[in-house]
Amino acid sequence: MRQKLVVGNWKMHGSRAQVRQLIEGVATGSAGLSNVEIAVGPTFLHIGLAAEICAGKGADHLKLAAQNLSAEPQGAFTGEVSAPMLAEYGVNYVIVGHSERREIFAETNQVVAAKFKAAQASGLIPILCVGESLAQRQAGTSAEVVLMQLNAVIEAAGIAALQSAVLAYEPLWAIGTGKTASKEQAQEIHRVLREHIAKSNTAIAQSIRILYGGSVKAANATELFSQADIDGGLVGGASLKAEEFVSICKSAD
Repeated sequence: MRQKLVVGNWKMHGSRAQVRQLIEGVATGSAGLSNVEIAVGPTFLHIGLAAEICAGKGADHLKLAAQNLSAEPQGAFTGEVSAPMLAEYGVNYVIVGHSERREIFAETNQVVAAKFKAAQASGLIPILCVGESLAQRQAGTSAEVVLMQLNAVIEAAGIAALQSAVLAYEPLWAIGTGKTASKEQAQEIHRVLREHIAKSNTAIAQSIRILYGGSVKAANATELFSQADIDGGLVGGASLKAEEFVSICKSAD
């Protein structure tokens, strides 16, 4: 039985005061949950603060997620943050290949694969994001697009690398738009991903967690998480409100 995972991606939001208030609210509201794993993803600047607040609250049940990383371990890469640096701050998960990184910052499948490998080399668990645009969905190529993105990582890191990874399906047309894939649309792509992995390794296919990311809210979390191949959520805007994020986590518990 795969344990559900809910990850809050705070993106470029938060002051020190807001980070403290949000983590304290999530920590208190989710303290009694035992069947769901929870991670919060502040900005790089706030990761250290988030770790301190979690420790101070005794919130061992909250994991830390980073939103991005460099493929390089160190060097003359101004403005970058490496996997060893994140690991030193107690980060557990790191998001790679988010649609905003692919679209706004032009990260290719090869760059994403390199970041995936760098994360694992430092003991971090990559959350590999895949997803299609509205035009690609309308053209009927959703499955082809997400499998191409997944295959780039498999080819670079090997199928066994997925044992220590999480997948996240995030349709670009549902990111920050308020639109959400129906539970049937989401389940279909999750099934495609799992069945594709099963062709190479059935055990990994059964154990890997595949999250849905695309305007997940308290109002739709229960029906999404009830699908056979949806193992939790990568939550954007709704993760900035402690009460709503906790409600989403309860839907996965």
